Parts: sequence; C-alpha cells; structure tokens
Amino acid sequence: MSVQTSRRPHSPAPGSPGRVPPVIPTQPGSGGGGPGGGGKKKRTKRKDPLWAKLTLVLGAVLMVTSGVAIVGSKAVIGQATSNIAQRNLLGDAGKTDAEGGASLEGPIDMLLLGVDARARWSADDVRSDSIIILHIPASHDQAYLISIPRDTEAHIPASEKAGWKGGTDKINAAFQVGARNGGGWEGGAQMMAKTIKGMTGISFDGAAIINFGGFKNVIDAIGTVRICVTEEVSSLHMSMVDGKPMWNADAKKTGKTMKPVTYKKGCQEMEGWQALDYSRQRKTLRNGDYDRQQNQQQLIKAMAKKASQNGTLSNPLKLNALIKAAGKAFVLDTGGTSVENFIFTMKGVTGNDLVTLRTNGGTFNGNGNNREVLNQLSMEMFQAVKDDKLAEFVVNNPSVLSTRK
Repeated sequence: MSVQTSRRPHSPAPGSPGRVPPVIPTQPGSGGGGPGGGGKKKRTKRKDPLWAKLTLVLGAVLMVTSGVAIVGSKAVIGQATSNIAQRNLLGDAGKTDAEGGASLEGPIDMLLLGVDARARWSADDVRSDSIIILHIPASHDQAYLISIPRDTEAHIPASEKAGWKGGTDKINAAFQVGARNGGGWEGGAQMMAKTIKGMTGISFDGAAIINFGGFKNVIDAIGTVRICVTEEVSSLHMSMVDGKPMWNADAKKTGKTMKPVTYKKGCQEMEGWQALDYSRQRKTLRNGDYDRQQNQQQLIKAMAKKASQNGTLSNPLKLNALIKAAGKAFVLDTGGTSVENFIFTMKGVTGNDLVTLRTNGGTFNGNGNNREVLNQLSMEMFQAVKDDKLAEFVVNNPSVLSTRK
C-alpha cells in the first residue's frame, strides 16, 4: 500500500455549466514554494508570453483575471513578484500527491489569513482574526470566498514545539499556538491550516498571510475602492484630529480634540486607510464578526474590480507599484508552483466571477455551551468545496450567498 506523502517542502523556500451568478438569485418561495510532485500530470511551463489577466485581491494574493492583458512576459511577471516572501505556510495540510499535489489542473484551494501585526507585538504572539478559504473549481472560471468566524470552536492539534498538548479553543488561537517558541508566522499558518483541515477535511494548494498594517499601501496603489456601507458605524480604532486620521492612541497624545471617524450608510469611494479601518470594525456591528466578514469580502471584490478598471494591470509602472506594495504586505505559499504559473492558471476568472459566501446564515450559531460552531449547512458547504461541487451547492442553497454588493 502506497503512502500518500505531502507535496509540501520540508523547509522554507527563500460561461460553463453550473456557474453561479455573482449576485443573489431569487429564492423559490422566498437570499505568500519548493519542489513537489503531483499525482496528476503536472502543468508544463508555457514558453509563450504571459498574455494572462490579473486582478488584485487581498494584496495580489488572489490573482484572478480581470479582462485585460498584463504587459510583459512570464519572465517580467516573475521579476516583478520576486520580492514577495515565500514560505511553507501549510506544512502537512497541503494537498497530497493523491489529491493533485503540485498540479494546477484541478480545483484550487487557498487559505488566506489576515493578521493585525503591530511593532510592539512579538512575532510569536499574534492571532489571525481573518480566516478565508478561496476555492477555484477545476473549470478555473470562477472563484469563491468563504470566511470562517474567528470565534468558531475548533480542536487545535497538539504541538510539542509550542508546548501545546492539544485541545479545544477559538479557531483564531490556532495561529498563536503555532507561532509560539519561535514558530513565528510560518508555524502559525501551518497550525491554522492543520486545524482547518481537521475540521473541514479541506487540503490546500497554497496560502497567504496578509499583514493588515501594510494593506493600506496596496489599496493606495490602485487609488480608492467603492464600498457600500449597510449600517452607519463609528470607528473604535481611529479619530480625526485637525482633519487628519490618526490611531486613537496617537490622537490622545496630541491633547487636541478628537472627532470619531464615522462611516455613513450608502455607497462611497474610500481611500486606503478608510477601507482598511472600516473592514476592521466588529464590535459595533449588528452581527459582529459575521458582518465584518462580509465587509472584508466586499473589500476584496472592490479591489478586484478597481484594479481591472483603472488601467493598473495594463500599465507597467502601475503594475510594478502595485506588486511592490503587495510584496510588503503579505507572505505567500504557492505550493511548489511559480507565482507566474499560479497567475496564468486563473486566467479564466473575471472580477465579476468572484462569489462571496457566508457561514451560519450570517449570524451567531451557538452550541449547548454557548460556544460558536459551524451549523450543518456550513459543514455541507465545506464538503462541497472538498468535492469540487460548490457551484451546485450554492444554486441549491442560495442563502449562503453574501448580502453585500
């Protein structure tokens, strides 16, 4: 009996049938590798120019198409993306050879983790409050985003290095457990991926850690983004002082009058700092973290649309500035596949093909101990991801679609 080995490196490396409309349908009766081998035939390297399309999502993590051609060849794109840090973020949660290995011919699943790292925090004491699974079906003509609530109860596997014997905790703690005792962000991501695989059965082709502290520059590189605010909310993190936005801690030091930053209901163009701050709000929202998840997904989609509409992807200078900013904002793992090949594989997806989904109907779902858990429908949705039958699942269960535009 053959052993299914993981394709992950052992050390850090320096319109088709069943498509889902990106809008909510009418419901019946009622809404940043190393080498690796794949079990399937590996995707061969193309020698032709990379006339692929690219849409920036989560700081160029989700590199799907935009309907315009990138200027330059694969060599040019490879050089432009060379400053993006690549590490082994998945450990043994990467797809095995039997699951497709390093091949990009089948469905693609990526784990996207957002961390709010600040200078005063140590690298081994950071939690990931934004947890998103990106699923691209084998047809490579659509992309789905599913957020996992930060407080979801999960079994976090034991880790001798972390001094963790294993146990149940909020899922966002998995990153902090893996980061302990020198594990850093790489160890944190690996533990998170292992925890999610144990909970959902999903193995991953790649992963990315986004540092929200550097995310503002990525948004600034494409200008502004159009965000539709569904309920008025005042920021818990920032205030205006003399007409300038400041972190509350810094604003207090000025001794001047602080005016809360408020986001009015309605669609509006937001600068980088505004979009980032708005997507961070949670405690004052009606459905807390569930509303924040949808707001973050809305931001991703808004970035995708903007990057494809303002000429960024067809202008070498703009594209370079964009990728340079992204390189400072995230760490990437493409699972043994070059970044440029990863981009090319997604050439059949357009910005309008990005579908955002929600778990638990978009509201808290507690168990007998009042701990947050994924409901049955959400677990069936993750099974559909694993089976690459998500399009069919969404058509049959339209309530999982996000209510954000």
